[in-house]
Amino acid sequence: MRCVVQRVLESSVEVGGKLVSEIGEGLNVLVGIGNDDGDKDCEYIAEKLVNLRIFEDSEGKTNLSMPDIVKAGRQCGIILISQFTLMGDVRHGKRPSFTEAAAPQDAESIYLKLVECVEKLCKPYDIKVGRGIFRADMKVKIINDGPFTILLDSKKTF
Repeated sequence: MRCVVQRVLESSVEVGGKLVSEIGEGLNVLVGIGNDDGDKDCEYIAEKLVNLRIFEDSEGKTNLSMPDIVKAGRQCGIILISQFTLMGDVRHGKRPSFTEAAAPQDAESIYLKLVECVEKLCKPYDIKVGRGIFRADMKVKIINDGPFTILLDSKKTF
């Protein structure tokens, strides 16, 4: 599972001109599901996302996670957006190969499992969890904070 994690001041997802999800301060996460991803990948990525210490503390150091922000009296959220193109391989030629991407029916169930894992970790802190619509043509708007972008890959755990 690969994720592009962006620290944002705000983010929203629209499908067909209708607002699907929106957050203020928090994380915008693009999620690519691989053909060998499963529950352990979801649990690993969910724990990383919720506890990433990439928000600034009172001294301007990136020292706070989303739960820390909530404990400090601020609201935050996370939007998870499926994006199979993150699994694209362009090492050979100029057209991406998507052979490493999970089949849509498998990818959707794994994506929903990731959303469930994130919701479970966010619930005690009242962190808003939003998502896109799987396989939809989505319009994603963000105001990137920094910009601050992190790449996560559940297969690169050592």
